[in-house]
Amino acid sequence: MIDWILRLLKGALIGTGFILPGVSGGALAAVFGLYERIISFIAHITKDFVKNALFFIPVVLGALFGMFLLARPLSFFLENYEVQVIWGFIGCIAGTLPSLWKEAGKNGRGKIHYAILAASAVLGFFLLYMAENFWKAEMPRNFVTWILSGALIALGILVPGLSSSNFLVYLDMYKPMVGAFKTIDLFVLLPIFLGGVACLFSLSAFIDMLFRKAYAGLFHFVVGIVLASTVMIVPVNYNYLSYGTVICVITLITGALVGFWMGRLEEKYKG
Repeated sequence: MIDWILRLLKGALIGTGFILPGVSGGALAAVFGLYERIISFIAHITKDFVKNALFFIPVVLGALFGMFLLARPLSFFLENYEVQVIWGFIGCIAGTLPSLWKEAGKNGRGKIHYAILAASAVLGFFLLYMAENFWKAEMPRNFVTWILSGALIALGILVPGLSSSNFLVYLDMYKPMVGAFKTIDLFVLLPIFLGGVACLFSLSAFIDMLFRKAYAGLFHFVVGIVLASTVMIVPVNYNYLSYGTVICVITLITGALVGFWMGRLEEKYKG
C-alpha cells in the first residue's frame, strides 16, 4: 500500500510537470526512478503487460489527478505564488538527486561518464536558454496543432529536461491548453492525447535500445539534462529581500525533504 501511494504521489507530481512551465515531466520521471521503466514498458508493450499495467495504474491515476484536478489550484498558486511554487519543485528535485546519481552509476562510472554529464548539462542549459529567450512563435489553434502539442508533451516524457509547457507558451498554446484541462474540453484534449500516444510509441523503442546499449552513458546524459533544466527554472526576477523569501526557503526545504523521502522509499520498494 505504501508503494502504491508513493507511485500515486509521483504520478501527480509528474502530471503537474506536464502543465507547469519550466518543469519537465520526463525529468521528474527520471528523478523519481520511473523514466527507464516507462520507456521499456511502452517500447515492449506486450511483454509482462499485466504486471506493468498494474504497476503503472497509480502512476497514471496520479498523473491525471495532477493534470486535471490540480489544474485550477495550480493556476491560482502560479498566478499568486509562482516563485514559491517553483522553489518547492526545485527542492523536490534536489532531494531526489542522490538516488538519481546512485541509479546512474549502478553499472559503473568512469571519466567518460563525467564528461557526458558535464557536456549534456552545458549543452542542455544553452539550448533551454536559447529557447526561452530567442525562439518565439505563434501557431493557429486547430485539430492539427493540438496533435502537435500532444507530441510536444510526449517529448517532455521521452527527453528529460525538455519542458513541453515552455514551448507551448512560446507558441501561444499554453493558456488554452490549461483552460481545456480545467473544463475538460474534449475538442482540445482528444487531439492532444492522439499526438502524445503517437509520439510515445514511435520513439520509445529507439530510446529503450539506447538504454540497453549504453545505460551508464545515457543515464549520465539524463542527469546532466535534469541539472540544466533545474537551473533554468530558478526564479531570478524576484525581490529576495521581501518577506516572501521566507516562504521560498520553507517550500525549498519542504520540497527537498519530500524528495529525499521519496528517493529513499523508491530504493526500498523499487520493483
